[in-house]
Amino acid sequence: MSSEQQQQEQKEIPAKEALAKVEAALYAAGRPLEASEIARVAGTMSERKAIAIAREVMRVVNSSLQAIEVVEYPGPRFAMQLKGQLIQVARKFATRPLLSKAALRTLSYVAYFQPLPASELVLRRSSAVYQHLKELEEVGFVVSERQGRNRFYRTTGRFSEYFGLSGETTLMKRQLEGRNLSLR
Repeated sequence: MSSEQQQQEQKEIPAKEALAKVEAALYAAGRPLEASEIARVAGTMSERKAIAIAREVMRVVNSSLQAIEVVEYPGPRFAMQLKGQLIQVARKFATRPLLSKAALRTLSYVAYFQPLPASELVLRRSSAVYQHLKELEEVGFVVSERQGRNRFYRTTGRFSEYFGLSGETTLMKRQLEGRNLSLR
C-alpha cells in the first residue's frame, strides 16, 4: 500500500466517524439541529463542512430507509424524522404502553404477595382484575395454577427479566420494597 493510499485511508476513518456521530445526534435529538451543533458533533470548526456531512447523512438515510428521513430546513437545520405518510401508523404504537396502570398495579400485588388466589385479588382490587390477569398472562408476566376451587397466580421468569428483578420470591419482595412499591 502506497503512502498516498494510507493517508487517504486515514482521512476516511474520521469522516466515517463524523458521519456516524452526526447520524446519532440527529436520531437522538428529536428536533432540528443547527449547523453549529452539527459542526461540534462532527468535530469540525467549519459549518460548511458540517452541512456537507449532514447532507451526506441525509443522502444515505433517505436512499436506504423506508420509514425514516432526514430533512433540511432553512437555517440550515437538519432533522431525522418519520416520513409523513407513516405518522398515523406509528402513532398507534407509540402511545400504547405494554400494560395499563391498573394492570401494572395488579401485577405488583401478584409479585409482592405471590402465590395469590384470584379471590383475594378481587377483594383487594375489584372484579376488574380478571381482565388484568388475562392481559398479564398474554404478555407472559404471570401464570396460574388451580388448587382445589381456587386459581393461584404467580410471576414468571419473563416478568423477573423484564423488570430486572430476582426470580426468587423473598429477594424479589425485598427488591420491590426497595423501589418504594405502592400497592394503593
